[in-house]
Amino acid sequence: MTSTISDITATDRVALAREIGASLRPGAAERDRTGEISVAAFDRLRSSGLSAALVPVEFGGGGASHQEMGEILRELGRHDPSTAVAFAMHSHLVAAQVWRHNNGIDASGVFAKVAGGAILVSTGASDWVDSNGRAERVEGGYRVSARKAPASGCEVGDVLVSSVRYDAEGPQVLHFAVPLSAPGVSIDKTWDTFGLRASGSHTVVLEEVFVPDAAVSLIRPAGAWPPVLNVVIGAALPLVLAAYLGVADTAVDITTGLMKGRAESHTVQSAGEMLNAYTTAADLIGAMFSASQNLTFPNSDDYAARALARKTVAADALITTVRLAIETTGGAGYSRTFDLERLYRDIHGVQFHPLPRAKQTRFSGLVLLGHNPLG
Repeated sequence: MTSTISDITATDRVALAREIGASLRPGAAERDRTGEISVAAFDRLRSSGLSAALVPVEFGGGGASHQEMGEILRELGRHDPSTAVAFAMHSHLVAAQVWRHNNGIDASGVFAKVAGGAILVSTGASDWVDSNGRAERVEGGYRVSARKAPASGCEVGDVLVSSVRYDAEGPQVLHFAVPLSAPGVSIDKTWDTFGLRASGSHTVVLEEVFVPDAAVSLIRPAGAWPPVLNVVIGAALPLVLAAYLGVADTAVDITTGLMKGRAESHTVQSAGEMLNAYTTAADLIGAMFSASQNLTFPNSDDYAARALARKTVAADALITTVRLAIETTGGAGYSRTFDLERLYRDIHGVQFHPLPRAKQTRFSGLVLLGHNPLG
């Protein structure tokens, strides 16, 4: 009997992610050196059905839970952090659509594209509340021009999910999706960074791109906190953090394997502190998935504020985990011939996902004291 995506069990999907990750691991250091994304990885993620794992079964997907998708990303992160984080960007967009579906909002169009193999590319981190670029009203839609960065996975993506400023009728933001193959869409290879160098997070350039009315999902006021971002935060952050937790998993495994049996007081002390940070991160990320209630969480500022607070503390703990892994192993962890050095650079990417600490504490503090998240 030929199996379908929906026939694959949770265990099988995580095992499949482990198999794909293991095949990517030998080339991760070279891709870090060249900065080239693994096209083959995303081909496998499509053909295996993992890219559609979150899509409900009735729409042709795997029906995976939010937490299961996190385990898939965590497994990939253990082997190839750049691929895992780029794939998390696709996955969080699908997760947000699952939340919409769970709340009675039609998401069938997106589900059909993803079940058909489409990889979604997000520009939400740079767009945030105010967005950028310009849109001009034309017959049947809009002409859009903008530069959007970072756009992780854009070289292997199929559909750009983005937003743009539209000021003709007062300051507004248009949310839309367009094919990356559409006329006027190009990629400027600007991604040259400290870590996650092979995530393909380049700049997508839109030059007079036609966006039909049917592709516009939301028009909202600019400068005001939009409830849609509460949904994005709740759907995205657990998945993104899960990919980085996989990076910490490997750092701890390398360290314990290398230092097993060592009894010097400073080594034992550093190892114990590493375990504290690692446990803190894992517990917080687990709490994020638990609070998500499998993508049925409330669309509220309070929920977003708490999710963001957990993200900040977990991010700090993840970075601390890998820093202490290097400290515990001594000079070996500082060498570029040793995986810990690359993992240390990669783990720092976690701090740049919304919201950075200073913005998060202000956001969460405002909400806690009864104010609008933007003050």
